[in-house]
Amino acid sequence: MWERRGRRPLIIAGGWLVAVALAVLVGVVGINLVGSGLTGERAAPMTEDEVARELRALPATSGAAGAPSETAPPETAGTSFTTQGGLVVADCSRILSMAPAQGWSVAEKDDDEGEFRSAGDPPVVLEVDLECVGGQPQVRVTPGD
Repeated sequence: MWERRGRRPLIIAGGWLVAVALAVLVGVVGINLVGSGLTGERAAPMTEDEVARELRALPATSGAAGAPSETAPPETAGTSFTTQGGLVVADCSRILSMAPAQGWSVAEKDDDEGEFRSAGDPPVVLEVDLECVGGQPQVRVTPGD
């Protein structure tokens, strides 16, 4: 009789261990199946040349209907400048865009000047001025007020 009672808890414990192992296995397989659909292909960052090439490959459109434009202006790729406050893209005629770095914001943006402002207290201000030197855009970054 002692043999029977001694084996019963072992059988119960073994059953629980098998159930736990199956539950973990099903969970891992399920997470892998769901995760592969969500994160299967990771996009690699593109270089400035790759972005320009992709943009040139797009058809020129105008208006909401997407009809081809007969008088599409020439594309201006601009030149990228990395600053502490973020990325500035400009050509000789104007600042095309300003993208703030993490912890920064664009406080102002005009054709030939802009301003990045940090999220700190007190905030750090960086003034961006556009110049054209020898037919090439240049940006000058100086601390602001």
